[in-house]
Amino acid sequence: MPKINRDGVAIYYEVHGNGPPLLLTHGYSSTSAMWHGQVEALSKKHKLILWDMRGHGQSDYPDDPGAYSEALTVGDIAAILDAVGAERAIIGGLSLGGYMSLAFYRAFPHRARALLIIDTGPGFKKDDAREAWNARALGTADRLEQEGLAMLKSATRERATASHRNAKGLALAARGMLTQRDARVIELLPDIKVPSLIVVGADDTPFLAASDYMAAKIPGAQKVVIPAAGHAVNIDQPQAFVDAVEPFLKNLPG
Repeated sequence: MPKINRDGVAIYYEVHGNGPPLLLTHGYSSTSAMWHGQVEALSKKHKLILWDMRGHGQSDYPDDPGAYSEALTVGDIAAILDAVGAERAIIGGLSLGGYMSLAFYRAFPHRARALLIIDTGPGFKKDDAREAWNARALGTADRLEQEGLAMLKSATRERATASHRNAKGLALAARGMLTQRDARVIELLPDIKVPSLIVVGADDTPFLAASDYMAAKIPGAQKVVIPAAGHAVNIDQPQAFVDAVEPFLKNLPG
């Protein structure tokens, strides 16, 4: 499968099908494999692009802490689109992948045809809430450094089954990519000008209020709550997820 070289960091991606480009980004400590249950359905009418974030899966795990950031992740998405010849794409992701999709729109609004935001929070306006989130992310990094990849075995299903090559890269990704520096993404929401679909599992309690907030703030956004699904809604209820996403994709303006 192809990789792109980003200043010496190899980023893994895969392409399925043909049609309008649709790029999906996995959540923190998961990989592109989390979408494999949707490849058949979503690649029938789209060029489906999946990839592994730096420090994850089949991408590189650089030792330099400076090689992990929101800006570099957003740049990775743009570089993958360039590599597959896609000027614009439907940009989507789950959890951290959804947050990075919003950050991508902020940096490259002209390159996003639509947004698909799944089990995601848009960040925090208040410093204390952001600091609490960052403390949890740094705690995850500490545990990875102490316990190694074994700590993921007690995590959610999509994370427990994810295949990573080393824990240090994941820990650095938690420090550099999972932590947040400012409120720029959440403040962007009222200015989003592309069709947006927000999907959340009914049992994904920590992200229900965030999904309501995004649906209220993004002009014209649609929201679907999927019953009997947790944080990895596409894995918990794969058919219901496809049934939620396909009409949105079908009705996008040319």
